[in-house]
Amino acid sequence: MLRAIYPGSFDPITVGHLDILDRALNLCSEVTIVVAGSGRKASLFTPEERVEVIREVVAGRKNVKVEMTSGLIMDYARSNGIRSVIRGLRAASDFEYEFMMASMNKQLNPEVETVFMMSSQSVYFVSSTMIKELFLYGGDISSYVPAEVVKRLRDKVARGELAPGGGSA
Repeated sequence: MLRAIYPGSFDPITVGHLDILDRALNLCSEVTIVVAGSGRKASLFTPEERVEVIREVVAGRKNVKVEMTSGLIMDYARSNGIRSVIRGLRAASDFEYEFMMASMNKQLNPEVETVFMMSSQSVYFVSSTMIKELFLYGGDISSYVPAEVVKRLRDKVARGELAPGGGSA
């Protein structure tokens, strides 16, 4: 039984993330999406909101769990008996950062292997960072994120928590 984690900030989860998840499920018996904090990045959603929306989005997929961590991914892997990490690569520009992260992770937990998966050609250009910017400038993101994400962002705008066309309210 190959269990893997698919870590990231997922702020927001995109069709590109789902592409990698679905393909990882063809290789793994179970994939746990691990929502990590965004670090220094500005966030559209809190980590708790990201977990909620991802759970809604993946509800129809078998063998997917969604959890959150505020610590190191390698500590999460160790404490949960996970030995594989899935990472998506969109373009060659992602490789250097991901390679260095995988190398550091190997130092932190030598028992964990990182599996790199290339994004499908139809979604390789989609990134959470670009989606955030597109949304905050009033663009249509519905082709790039699940409907649940669009709904939650519209709800945030209606409550005055976000203001597309200029950033946070």
